[in-house]
Formats: sequence, C-alpha cells, structure tokens
Amino acid sequence: MLFDVNIPRPLLKELHGHEVITAQSMNWGELENGALLDAAEKAGFNALVTADKNLLYQQKLSGRHIGIIVLPGNRLRELSAIAPRICAALDALKPGDFVEI
Repeated sequence: MLFDVNIPRPLLKELHGHEVITAQSMNWGELENGALLDAAEKAGFNALVTADKNLLYQQKLSGRHIGIIVLPGNRLRELSAIAPRICAALDALKPGDFVEI
C-alpha cells in the first residue's frame, strides 16, 4: 500500500502484516491527487491510504483499480488508537473500493 504525504510515517509500525511505502520515498511528495493515483496504479499499488477527505469530490474515482482508504485525520495518537480498524479495512479492501474510516 501507499501512504499519502499527509499520513504520519510512524503509523507504519502499527499496521502489522502490511507492506507500506510512502509517497515521499517514491519521490511523489509533490504529486497532486490525480497524478498520485495515476502513478500509484501504474506502479502496481493496490491501496492508497490518505487523510484527504475531499478526494472523493475532487477526483473521478470510478474505473480506478486502486483501493482508497480515507482516515479521519493525521494525528498519530488518534490513528494509532484505530490501527486495528485500519488493518481490517486494508484486509477487506478490493480494487476500486473507497472506504472512509
């Protein structure tokens, strides 16, 4: 899965059993949402995790092959508390799904 730039990197440690790559490590930190989705799909990522609640309204998501999970914010403490829910959502995510936690 790919972490958007707005997700705190330390959350990686909380998502046991999931391989996570950050947008920054892919040198995609400057890509806007549409370009980021395109690059992630082209690179074969199956999931994007973001805190961008407007993504659904800003991008045409129908026909996408990448699943998207939108988190309720980007504060590590709050996200750590819901890490099991994030993992469950990742486990159930299918191509093209859009899930808000």
